[in-house]
Amino acid sequence: MEQRDSSGGRERLVLLLLAAVQFTSIVDFMIVMPLGPQLMRTLEVSPRQFGWVVSSYTLAAGVAGLVASTVLDRFGRKTSFLTLYAGFLMGTMFCGLAPDYLTLLAARFVTGAFGGILGGQALTIVADIFPEERRGRATGVLMSAFALASVLGVPAGTFLGTNWGWHVPFLVLVALGAPLLLVAVLIMPPLSDHVGKSSSGPLIRLVETLREPNNRRAFALIITLMFGAFSVIPYISVFYVANVGVTENQLTIVFTVAGICTLVGSPLIGRLADRHGKLVIYRIVAPISAVAMITLTNLPRAGVVIASLASAGLMVSNAGRMVAAMAMVSGSVGPRRRGGFMSVNSALQHVATGAGAVVGGLIIRERDDGTLANFGVVGLIGVVTTLASLWLAGRLRMTSPSQPMTPEMGLAAAADADANASGPLSSLETT
Repeated sequence: MEQRDSSGGRERLVLLLLAAVQFTSIVDFMIVMPLGPQLMRTLEVSPRQFGWVVSSYTLAAGVAGLVASTVLDRFGRKTSFLTLYAGFLMGTMFCGLAPDYLTLLAARFVTGAFGGILGGQALTIVADIFPEERRGRATGVLMSAFALASVLGVPAGTFLGTNWGWHVPFLVLVALGAPLLLVAVLIMPPLSDHVGKSSSGPLIRLVETLREPNNRRAFALIITLMFGAFSVIPYISVFYVANVGVTENQLTIVFTVAGICTLVGSPLIGRLADRHGKLVIYRIVAPISAVAMITLTNLPRAGVVIASLASAGLMVSNAGRMVAAMAMVSGSVGPRRRGGFMSVNSALQHVATGAGAVVGGLIIRERDDGTLANFGVVGLIGVVTTLASLWLAGRLRMTSPSQPMTPEMGLAAAADADANASGPLSSLETT
């Protein structure tokens, strides 16, 4: 029992560390958008140039993810994770020190090259450590970092940038991230049992990853989710202000409410996915997200209360379907290939995110009175991709249960052995 409790406590520490790292990387990605007006004014750049500041991160993340997929599985998870996070913090520091537009653009590219892969690597570690019956719950906790970033990180970063300059939020993130890097050095297990299990070269392994039919189904599922969601999400704030009657100051209220609801909802949906099955929960939550999407994109002039409820419904259901989907996707490939697979998955996520935003921007039009037209059409795109994802999710196949992991790779192994003897007890019950 003592060994199981110790292993379970270590699991929770690693999971909380991963969530904290996710928090810093998500805030870094999101904070650029609310700082846009200040960046454009102080750096004297056009909206198009500012668009490159945003998209450079996504572009770098997509390219780096494909490159990393050919090499990550040749190293232990801890080594890869520490390298990526150190590179991310370096890029973020360069952002905070950037004196001009071109330097900032280069710094955002560096940050995206490392930070864009962190999410996939964190999910890989979760899939390695947590067995299938607890993976959905752990994924829900990890993805709660997005909600926490929305509730605390972005508003705090916007406040710092508004009052002390746009450089400050990036430097604060470095100050927060440096201790996390040290903690990761101390507590994260090597997770290296997969190393040396494949004799094929990097490019061959990338081709093998892309050629595997089940992998392609997993990638297609994630692409449809991200494309549909991000054809809508980047334009919610503008639509609320222009069409729904929400003021810019009230946007903080809207997204704080949505963030709190998501913070509560993501782990709950993860627990339900573990209890009733990932696919079952996905088939319930995904249609709810489609209804929420079409409702939000067709809101009349309604004010802050209705806008907050609509945003909460969309964000909770969207995060919920991602929890179930990512638990299925990470479980669809064995440990030996999981690092490279998740890197490709992360790269495709970023590409689909950027493509969705571009398509949404091409469809939406600004009327003479300043309101937006065709946002409902964008909502329909989200509904269609959601319906397509239901079919794709049903075709995804999970890997068979893996062999018992060694102490080096499996923090959960001792806990599972004790649980078999003394009855089931999740080590995440108290998270």
